Amino acid sequence: MPGARPLASDADRERLVALLREHYAVGLFSLDELDHRVGLVLSATYLDEAAAAVADLPGVTAPGSSVPRRGRRRRGHAHADRPAAGWIPTDERFRDPASRTIMRVWVDPADQSRHYVPEPDP
Repeated sequence: MPGARPLASDADRERLVALLREHYAVGLFSLDELDHRVGLVLSATYLDEAAAAVADLPGVTAPGSSVPRRGRRRRGHAHADRPAAGWIPTDERFRDPASRTIMRVWVDPADQSRHYVPEPDP
Protein backbone atom coordinates (compact mmCIF):
# COMPACT_ATOMS: atom_id res chain seq x y z
CA MET A 1 0.00 0.00 0.00
CA PRO A 2 1.76 3.20 -1.22
CA GLY A 3 2.40 5.93 1.32
CA ALA A 4 2.01 3.61 4.32
CA ARG A 5 4.46 4.31 7.14
CA PRO A 6 6.65 1.30 7.87
CA LEU A 7 6.70 0.09 11.45
CA ALA A 8 10.02 0.11 13.30
CA SER A 9 11.21 -3.46 13.80
CA ASP A 10 13.42 -4.67 16.64
CA ALA A 11 16.27 -5.02 14.12
CA ASP A 12 15.77 -1.39 13.02
CA ARG A 13 15.88 -0.23 16.63
CA GLU A 14 19.03 -2.28 17.33
CA ARG A 15 20.80 -0.76 14.31
CA LEU A 16 19.83 2.76 15.33
CA VAL A 17 20.88 2.27 18.96
CA ALA A 18 24.24 0.85 17.78
CA LEU A 19 24.68 3.91 15.56
CA LEU A 20 23.95 6.20 18.51
CA ARG A 21 26.48 4.34 20.66
CA GLU A 22 29.13 4.72 17.95
CA HIS A 23 28.58 8.47 17.81
CA TYR A 24 28.59 8.70 21.61
CA ALA A 25 31.86 6.71 21.77
CA VAL A 26 33.62 9.29 19.61
CA GLY A 27 32.30 12.14 21.75
CA LEU A 28 29.58 13.66 19.57
CA PHE A 29 27.19 14.01 22.50
CA SER A 30 26.86 13.45 26.26
CA LEU A 31 25.55 10.41 28.11
CA ASP A 32 22.32 12.31 28.86
CA GLU A 33 21.86 13.00 25.15
CA LEU A 34 22.56 9.33 24.36
CA ASP A 35 19.92 8.25 26.91
CA HIS A 36 17.41 10.70 25.43
CA ARG A 37 18.01 9.58 21.84
CA VAL A 38 17.93 5.86 22.74
CA GLY A 39 14.62 6.48 24.52
CA LEU A 40 13.21 8.05 21.34
CA VAL A 41 14.32 5.07 19.25
CA LEU A 42 12.98 2.47 21.66
CA SER A 43 9.61 4.17 22.09
CA ALA A 44 9.04 4.83 18.37
CA THR A 45 6.25 2.99 16.63
CA TYR A 46 7.19 3.97 13.09
CA LEU A 47 10.54 3.79 11.35
CA ASP A 48 10.60 7.50 10.50
CA GLU A 49 10.05 8.36 14.20
CA ALA A 50 12.96 6.15 15.21
CA ALA A 51 15.22 7.47 12.42
CA ALA A 52 14.57 11.05 13.54
CA ALA A 53 16.77 10.36 16.60
CA VAL A 54 19.83 9.97 14.33
CA ALA A 55 18.91 12.30 11.45
CA ASP A 56 21.24 15.11 12.55
CA LEU A 57 24.29 12.87 12.95
CA PRO A 58 27.08 12.90 10.36
CA GLY A 59 26.79 10.23 7.67
CA VAL A 60 23.18 9.33 8.45
CA THR A 61 20.29 9.37 5.97
CA ALA A 62 17.39 11.78 6.47
CA PRO A 63 14.31 10.82 8.53
CA GLY A 64 11.65 9.06 6.54
CA SER A 65 14.20 7.46 4.25
CA SER A 66 15.54 4.01 4.88
CA VAL A 67 17.31 3.15 8.11
CA PRO A 68 21.07 3.42 7.76
CA ARG A 69 22.45 0.05 6.79
CA ARG A 70 25.92 -1.16 7.45
CA GLY A 71 27.84 -1.56 4.30
CA ARG A 72 31.55 -1.37 3.99
CA ARG A 73 32.58 0.92 6.83
CA ARG A 74 35.42 3.35 6.68
CA ARG A 75 37.63 3.71 9.71
CA GLY A 76 36.65 6.58 12.00
CA HIS A 77 39.01 9.52 12.21
CA ALA A 78 40.24 8.56 15.68
CA HIS A 79 40.84 4.87 15.03
CA ALA A 80 44.37 3.51 14.63
CA ASP A 81 45.78 0.01 14.17
CA ARG A 82 48.40 0.61 16.86
CA PRO A 83 49.42 3.49 19.13
CA ALA A 84 51.85 6.05 17.74
CA ALA A 85 55.06 6.99 19.52
CA GLY A 86 54.32 9.30 22.41
CA TRP A 87 50.65 8.43 22.85
CA ILE A 88 49.66 7.75 26.44
CA PRO A 89 47.25 4.88 27.24
CA THR A 90 44.22 5.61 29.43
CA ASP A 91 42.16 3.20 31.51
CA GLU A 92 39.19 3.80 29.17
CA ARG A 93 38.00 0.88 27.09
CA PHE A 94 34.84 0.24 25.09
CA ARG A 95 33.46 -2.32 22.66
CA ASP A 96 33.31 -0.94 19.13
CA PRO A 97 29.70 -1.50 18.04
CA ALA A 98 30.69 -2.04 14.40
CA SER A 99 33.44 -4.61 14.85
CA ARG A 100 32.64 -5.82 18.40
CA THR A 101 36.37 -5.34 19.17
CA ILE A 102 37.51 -4.05 22.56
CA MET A 103 39.15 -0.66 21.97
CA ARG A 104 41.50 1.20 24.30
CA VAL A 105 41.61 5.00 24.36
CA TRP A 106 45.04 6.61 23.90
CA VAL A 107 45.78 10.34 24.19
CA ASP A 108 48.34 12.28 22.15
CA PRO A 109 49.83 14.73 24.66
CA ALA A 110 50.88 17.09 21.85
CA ASP A 111 47.29 18.10 21.05
CA GLN A 112 45.17 16.12 23.56
CA SER A 113 43.51 14.21 20.71
CA ARG A 114 41.96 10.84 21.54
CA HIS A 115 42.66 7.72 19.52
CA TYR A 116 41.01 4.30 19.63
CA VAL A 117 43.27 1.28 19.27
CA PRO A 118 42.12 -2.36 19.31
CA GLU A 119 43.19 -4.27 22.41
CA PRO A 120 45.30 -7.34 21.67
CA ASP A 121 43.49 -10.67 21.93
CA PRO A 122 44.09 -12.32 25.33
